[in-house]
Amino acid sequence: MKTEISPPYSLETVEGVGLTIDEYQRIEDLLGRAPNWPELGILGVMWSEHCSYKSSKVHLQTLPTEGPRVLQGPGENAGAVDIGNGMAAVFKIESHNHPSYVEPRQGAATGVGGILRDIFTMGARPVALLDSLRFGDPEHVRTRYLLKGVVKGIADYGNCVGVPTVGGEIYFDFCYDNNILVNVFCLGLVKTDRIFCAKAGGAGNAVFYVGSKTGRDGIHGASLLASTEFDETTEDKRPTVQVGDPFTEKLLIEACMELSRHDWVVGIQDMGAAGLTSSSFEMAGRSGAGFDIDLSRVPLREAGMTPYEILLSESQERMLIAVKQGHEEDVKSIFKKWELEAEVIGRVTDSGKMQMKFNGEVVVDLPISLVVEDAPVYHRAASEPDYINEADSLNLKALPVPERGENALRKILASFNIASKAWVYEQYDHMVGLNTLVLPGSDAAVIRVKETQQALAISVDGNSRYCHLNPFSGAQIAVAECCRNIVCSGGWPIGVTNCLNFGSPQRPETMWHFEQCVKGIGDACRFFEIPVVSGNVSLYNETQGKPIYPTPIIAVVGLLEDQKRHCTQWFKEPGHLIGLLGMTMEELGATEYLELMFDLCQGQIPHLDLKHERTVHRACRDLIRRELIASAHDCSEGGLAAALVESCISGRERVLGATIRIESTIRADAILFGESQSRIVISFPPQNREAVEKLARAGQADFRVIGEVGGGHFAVNINDREFIKEDIHALKKIWEEPLETYGRQVS
Repeated sequence: MKTEISPPYSLETVEGVGLTIDEYQRIEDLLGRAPNWPELGILGVMWSEHCSYKSSKVHLQTLPTEGPRVLQGPGENAGAVDIGNGMAAVFKIESHNHPSYVEPRQGAATGVGGILRDIFTMGARPVALLDSLRFGDPEHVRTRYLLKGVVKGIADYGNCVGVPTVGGEIYFDFCYDNNILVNVFCLGLVKTDRIFCAKAGGAGNAVFYVGSKTGRDGIHGASLLASTEFDETTEDKRPTVQVGDPFTEKLLIEACMELSRHDWVVGIQDMGAAGLTSSSFEMAGRSGAGFDIDLSRVPLREAGMTPYEILLSESQERMLIAVKQGHEEDVKSIFKKWELEAEVIGRVTDSGKMQMKFNGEVVVDLPISLVVEDAPVYHRAASEPDYINEADSLNLKALPVPERGENALRKILASFNIASKAWVYEQYDHMVGLNTLVLPGSDAAVIRVKETQQALAISVDGNSRYCHLNPFSGAQIAVAECCRNIVCSGGWPIGVTNCLNFGSPQRPETMWHFEQCVKGIGDACRFFEIPVVSGNVSLYNETQGKPIYPTPIIAVVGLLEDQKRHCTQWFKEPGHLIGLLGMTMEELGATEYLELMFDLCQGQIPHLDLKHERTVHRACRDLIRRELIASAHDCSEGGLAAALVESCISGRERVLGATIRIESTIRADAILFGESQSRIVISFPPQNREAVEKLARAGQADFRVIGEVGGGHFAVNINDREFIKEDIHALKKIWEEPLETYGRQVS
């Protein structure tokens, strides 16, 4: 029975593939005719927010993307920066939010698989993964189920494929109750002269389909799952979530690594969002070429699939590869060795068109430019939300200062946002490959660059509470804190990737948040002279009209010229002195303390002075390079008290107490629980004190000694009055138990 290639469709059907009526009319005007059914599906997915960036493009173009180290900026599968010694770091972060809410295990797993392919399509071997996760209120009926499913999906895929998950971050907030965030970062290494791009020039060159066979999973994933908000039909979208196979991915990595050694490979592209459609149109578009494709040659795992289904399937572990004519058998030989499909499904042409046949009949005949260049670019309306000015009104004088700080400290350490994440990262293999120098649990992960003395530090960060109250400064803080984490580990920031998670772009308040966050990121990156080389935008993160807080996630890669001079956050020896780089201000707005103790999410967020931040970075970097300090730990959520306790208890070998003495005119809770920026807790042998103070003064960094390591207690005296005294082992238990107990409970 002959398949009906183009069944009749109505304007209502047009909206069903993700297009508006105005966009459809634009297509008819540009094309000069009505598209047939497969063509409509192609345009629906390629003009979606997820693929075309039609609402975000005008803002993203303002980000700094160039620099002396940049080998590849935005526009390819991933960014690449030169790290010296003929090597490049290739990296990117992407979201898999909606699939992970609908089907947490497979959604998270395929998020890992997709970002891995973005890296090895560039010719780079993936060496490390990070994840940035956001879940709803722990008391919400669905949160535990989602947490356990996502963590298992990340662990199952990463562990099986043999790429270590070396760190990340997790936060919980009611705004994510019905729309969690799963952002995954991957870092790869490649020789600078072996970087591949997703291009396919050269008329007559072969277009190969390689990897797994195509099924019906993931159809409309990019257009109707990733590019629309959730509603009461959310659970019905489960069939649009892909199913991953990490063992096939491992084979695909090795086959592509072997393939990349040959100069007859023209370009490689992952079949990610929008599958064969996006990979073919984007490869042709980047080259100014055309493709002739025979869809009948696409390897299928399900019978009776239509051209529409083949084109829009998002089945995992598939790639499109362009190869110089005459080397077809070479490609087949490599993929046969790795027991993978490899089929020539088409040829490159110089027509500038995409022509696709199925069983000898032409089913797609579209100009490449119409699909990849003519998508609408929207300048969406933006307006500041009414609550912004109200949120600023926090009267510190009206908040009582506690007589003692033990109760607040216990609550902060037990908060899911501060407490140990060991229950999560212990499920991940973070040592496979034997490159990991600093394991999860410190400010940044550190990965050695084999056959060199170098290492790379990687960190991911973002605070949606700050961005909700002040998106410009909140986004700047995300960049600054992520860079601070790199510096605390001994590295110096050299490149940025970002994942921008927001609500519906049709909401003016959302676009104001988005615009302000992008401006903040851009300003901070320009100031620190670190280029944004890749990234991802995830919009429509809302359910039944309730958007998440604006959540820009920043990932930074830093370079250590000498891998031996890396640093970790925990105290090393009793008797070491404890110092504080940076200034503490009297501010409590938007803090974890304010939320936990007063149930308030308001006030001015912590002040950030970029010049002061850079001064602190340089001082910390120089102290580590000169081997004057034994530890360095960023002060962030939970404030100075949380940073100090974590420095006492987060080491794997032993727990060390500390005695802190502070003289200040600032209120005690602001000293300990305020989240003033640009601060780093350091420790060092007493004999290094003079050298540490001299270097800090020379760099004009604010510095003071505030205590010493040792004893069985965490004790804080402010202005000669005891404010906190707690058994350090009791604090460790409070910090360790919440997430582990929660995660091990049956849902």
